[in-house]
Order: sequence, then C-alpha cells, then structure tokens
Amino acid sequence: MKQVLKVYSAPTKHWVGDGFLVHTMFHYQQSYKNIDPFLLMDYAAPHYFASNTAQPKGVGEHPHRGFQTVTIAYQGEVAHQDSAGGGGVIKSGDVQWMTAGSGVMHEEFHSPAFSQAGGVFEMVQLWVNLAAKDKMTPPKYQAIKSDTIPTVNLLGAGTAKIIAGTLDGITGPADTFGSINLWDTQLIAGGGYVFDVPQSHNLLILVLSGEIVINDTHTAQAAELATFEQGGQSVKIHAISDAKILILTGEPINEPVVGHGPFVMNTKAQIIEAIDDVQRGNFGQLRPISQP
Repeated sequence: MKQVLKVYSAPTKHWVGDGFLVHTMFHYQQSYKNIDPFLLMDYAAPHYFASNTAQPKGVGEHPHRGFQTVTIAYQGEVAHQDSAGGGGVIKSGDVQWMTAGSGVMHEEFHSPAFSQAGGVFEMVQLWVNLAAKDKMTPPKYQAIKSDTIPTVNLLGAGTAKIIAGTLDGITGPADTFGSINLWDTQLIAGGGYVFDVPQSHNLLILVLSGEIVINDTHTAQAAELATFEQGGQSVKIHAISDAKILILTGEPINEPVVGHGPFVMNTKAQIIEAIDDVQRGNFGQLRPISQP
C-alpha cells in the first residue's frame, strides 16, 4: 500500500481574477507534499454566481510557458481562447487540456450562457509539469468532452471517469507527455475499492464532497487533500458517505523546478528569457472572448 503522508485541510480561499474563488491545495514550492510531476492545484469549491449581463467574470489575457494546464468542469461553464488558435467552451463534465509549452497567451471567462443564467460554479485546475526536453514543445489545446471520457465500474462501489492514463485496462483521452493518471471518481456510501497505482508514481487525492477512509487509517473529507509517501503499489479507499474524489498519480520528473508567476522552467535564466519573450510579443496575441 502507498502510505498516507498527511491530510491537509483547504487553505483560505482567494480570487483568481474575478471569476474563480479558489483554494490552492498545493503549489510547486511544496515539494514536501510529493507532488512531482504536478505543479499546482486550484480548487474552486461550489460558489453561487448571480446572473451577470455585463462583462463575463474570469481572468483576462496572460501568458504561460513550460507546463500544461488542465481544467475540470464540475458545475458551470468556462470559455477559453489562446494565441495558438485553441479555444471553446467547457461545460459540466468536460475537461480542457492545454499545453502551454514554448509559450501561449490565453484567457478564461465564465461562458456567456452561464454568465446570463447564473448558478453554482465548481472547477479544478491543475498545472502539470513538462520535462526539460518538452518544455519548448509547440502549444496545443485539447477539448475533452464528457461523452468521450470512458467510465470504469468499480465493482458496485462507484465509478471512475478516466481523464488521463489507465485504470483497469481502460485508457483516457488526454494527450500527456509523462506517465500520469487522472481519475474522476464517485463512491457510494459504504463502498470501497483498491486502486492499483504504479510503485514509482506519486499519489494525491482531493476530496470534493463526502468523507472517505484511506487504507483503514486516515479519514479525509470535503476540501481536503491526502498526500502519500513514495513507494507502494495500491491505495484502498472506503466511502463513509457518498463521495466525489479526484485521484492523481504521476511519474516524478525529478528535475529542478524554477517558477515565477505563470512560468515554470528549470533555471532562472529561462525565466528571464520567458519574461523577455512576452515583452517582445513572441507568445502571440489573441482577440479577447469578451469582444463581439
């Protein structure tokens, strides 16, 4: 079994732009949580937004380089556009998988439809690191619709949607560079399942709702993150109540991580180069979603 390292309560919420009220569950300066190859997790817990017919709420144009951003929509809708030509609206159950790579400008806002109607908004955004050899790969955008994500039946204990990687022989649609798994999982009260996880992978579990017991030793509930020691080849999860959890596993890259704002590279010189490239306009331009 992969042994629990610690269960962390959600830190204080903060706003990203004016559309995303998030708990930053971990970030790349917290290597002691055994997060490699993941860099950041922002959890926008359920929050009600009133109808808005003015400027959609969100985050305006900004750059990224050196990693992938992954947005999982649980409730609400997000409209995205980037300077590499990617874009679209992700709805409840959909996933946005953007490779920033060598550099991209993008923006994310509540969709016009969600802004007008209002409602509950719930999302998770991950940053997934790229190895040094892949950090300058061309930008790419992958819109993953809910109906293209395969589901594994967990022997009557619940279900897992395989966004990335493989579970029980079923492979998800996300285009990844390293070896990672991303399983969007629902367990019914009283249900339990033993998930096989590669021994070399780091493991993280975010509880979005409900309460679970991990390996018969640790409980975790809504807005808590379980981290794990390295080693071990499985994890046992039992649901005390109906539970919605996100399971992440990944092969560590084990390279230097040097970050500054929206850039994550391997050296300080590369960060300076990224800032210079943005100032020179080398990341391209985009036409804001908010314009007609």
